[in-house]
Amino acid sequence: MPIYTYQIIHDDGSEGEMVELVHGMNDPPLTVHPQTGQKIQRVFAAPHIAGWSHERKAKEITSDENVAKHGFTKYVRSGKGHYEKRAGDKGPSSLHAE
Repeated sequence: MPIYTYQIIHDDGSEGEMVELVHGMNDPPLTVHPQTGQKIQRVFAAPHIAGWSHERKAKEITSDENVAKHGFTKYVRSGKGHYEKRAGDKGPSSLHAE
């Protein structure tokens, strides 16, 4: 089920904190918080779409420098069953399948 963002509306009409609530897509928007009974109003936001927006960003994130900076080790295939280390300090310089 999707997660929706709601804002609490106080008795004086002022806006309170934002909360995330889960309910069905076909259900009408909630008007009261299901646990506290406070008045709430749905807030519309852009949906999150998993993945990268373009190929350049994907290359930047998976670059050897960025991978090493974040403490990962990166191996690249250099032949059938053979991988060479391209980034990172840990692990052997190459891997071989036997």
